[in-house]
Amino acid sequence: MREDLLLSESEGIKKARMPSRAIPYLKALVHLLCLLPALHLLQMYRNGALAAQADPVNFITHFTGKWTLWILLTDLAITPVRRLTPMLAWLIRFRRMVGLYAFFYATLHLLTYIFLFSGYDVQTALAGLHAGHFAEPWRQLVAIWPTMLDDLEKRRFIQVGLVTWIILLTLAVTSPQRVLRAMGGKNWQRLHYLIYAAGFLALVHYWWSLKKGVPLPTKETLIFWILILARVVYWIIQRLRRRSALASQSAAAA
Repeated sequence: MREDLLLSESEGIKKARMPSRAIPYLKALVHLLCLLPALHLLQMYRNGALAAQADPVNFITHFTGKWTLWILLTDLAITPVRRLTPMLAWLIRFRRMVGLYAFFYATLHLLTYIFLFSGYDVQTALAGLHAGHFAEPWRQLVAIWPTMLDDLEKRRFIQVGLVTWIILLTLAVTSPQRVLRAMGGKNWQRLHYLIYAAGFLALVHYWWSLKKGVPLPTKETLIFWILILARVVYWIIQRLRRRSALASQSAAAA
């Protein structure tokens, strides 16, 4: 899910130095690392540690939100890191995967609000399914819909969070290679610049949702702006190099 893909991602992969036989193992490792937070949360549920929290729903909400942000920052860091040396060009292979995991945790974050925070009656919905009333989950959703709309209208951090999720959904849906080819490199690239907006809005959502006892996202905010600054510096350096190259060509032609 990202930038500088006027070249297709597959063309970028051809420049990678990492042996192809190692990539499947590294992908498996990345999958495992990205799934560890979800597995940890599941284990907390199974061993009772989650129920022992003062507010389990609040814990899940902040846990999934925090990991959405950290994985999103990791995704944003891939391009600056791989630019440090051609030896790291193979990192491009993992950019889309990491971006999709950011969307995965953002979706868990949203579902936590819908099914655990907003008053959705999960037990009634499951009982209805068990009894063959397959419309019961939908009826429960309709019942809490006015409450969610009221929250959306009154709480600006929910508005920003929803916009962030919609952006990540758009980037996830358009991430496959076939979509890139259908859209064209430039159009696809322009759309995926929205990843920066997603990162910024995720931070705004975090800051605006702060309550007493919630740690400030100072570290995450600092990392985000360092990553943005790295891109600005790279753009300036590339622009100066192009000007220098053009000046040299003009001097040689004269």
